[in-house]
Amino acid sequence: MKATAKAHPIQGLVKYHGMRDSELRYPYHDSISVSTAPARSKTTAAFDSALDDDRLVIDGDEVTGRGRERVLSVVDHVRERAGIDHRVRFESENDFPTNIGFGSSSSGFAAAAVALCEAAGLDLSHPEMSTVARRGSASAARAVTGAFSHLETGVNDEDCRSHRIETDLEDDLRVVAAEVPAFKHTEQAHEEAEASHMFEARLAHIHQQISDMREALRTADFDAAFELAEEDSLSLAATTMTGPAAWVYWQPETLEVFERVRELRNEEGVPVYFSTDTGASVYVNTTAEHVDRVEEAISELVPTRVWEVGGPAQVLPESEALF
Repeated sequence: MKATAKAHPIQGLVKYHGMRDSELRYPYHDSISVSTAPARSKTTAAFDSALDDDRLVIDGDEVTGRGRERVLSVVDHVRERAGIDHRVRFESENDFPTNIGFGSSSSGFAAAAVALCEAAGLDLSHPEMSTVARRGSASAARAVTGAFSHLETGVNDEDCRSHRIETDLEDDLRVVAAEVPAFKHTEQAHEEAEASHMFEARLAHIHQQISDMREALRTADFDAAFELAEEDSLSLAATTMTGPAAWVYWQPETLEVFERVRELRNEEGVPVYFSTDTGASVYVNTTAEHVDRVEEAISELVPTRVWEVGGPAQVLPESEALF
């Protein structure tokens, strides 16, 4: 009863914000994202009758507090579905910077869900496993199905699950990840989303954003898709900044990257757009043809790495287990 899995983090394109149910993590509205590779989280999970307590380790550190509660919400759901009561040994590691706006919770909970389901002997499809991962992080549902994925809202697991969107943009997209290491508080921002006077305005237009993004992906219209992602990043920031805690995630380096992206687009005609989730780091989206020029320009400002589109979460061979 042991398995190892990996998943790639996601970049939110039309991002969800706020949850109608904080325990089951049903978001208020649909969301669309793209997974970024080769960045990945890897998790090994083993259910063991000899253990007297759950042992949870992430990046070498024991998981405590709210982090432990979130992981156990996924573990307990798998135990319930599988009809087992064994304790679990759980270890996870990331190979990219975490908690700075690059979606580490998405890949972490996606890898956890797939490893746990496999270790428990559950035979589930990726959309079905996305409902397991969602209990840890709604964005993790989309990391399970991978590539370009759409998480539909709902109030049950039949409706609120992720599905992959097929698009020819998978081969051409390149993401220059611009690292701005500033700690973020995503969960708290979701909790207070409704209190922002901008929240109702966001809900009013988000359905059209989803429809327009799906059409841009269907027709492989790069500029339309990533102009929408850029616009949605600004909308999300407006909502978080006008909540009770007045979260301002962006740093001076974030704004410098925005300005450089606009210079490349407006002065050099490069197809390039910025996008942020709840964090200071920036996804700089461009095409394979222009990625070298874009990375050269952005790396003058902050550390960078280049990512491509990643596939769904997957089970790994036993030789890659973490223990």
